[in-house]
Amino acid sequence: MSIRRVVLDVDKSLNRPGLIELATSIEKVPGVEAVNIIVTEMDMETMGTSITVEGGGIDYDKLINTIEDNGAVIHSVDEVVAGKRIIESIRRIN
Repeated sequence: MSIRRVVLDVDKSLNRPGLIELATSIEKVPGVEAVNIIVTEMDMETMGTSITVEGGGIDYDKLINTIEDNGAVIHSVDEVVAGKRIIESIRRIN
């Protein structure tokens, strides 16, 4: 399966790793072409982030290990896109 996009809910310490350090580590994962980290919440000790990774044939196991090796904690996998192309989500009206 060719994984093209992964969106993760990740918490990390306020101090380490820094956002640039984490993004640089993720960018080195095989298949990763782009990384987007958005801060979603902060408290006294931790920072909640949404991490979006895109590329062709992302090595998912290496991606998860890289994030965890940097001391961050993955709470959930919020989106996975696989296949020959990316299908953008379409908002449904109820």
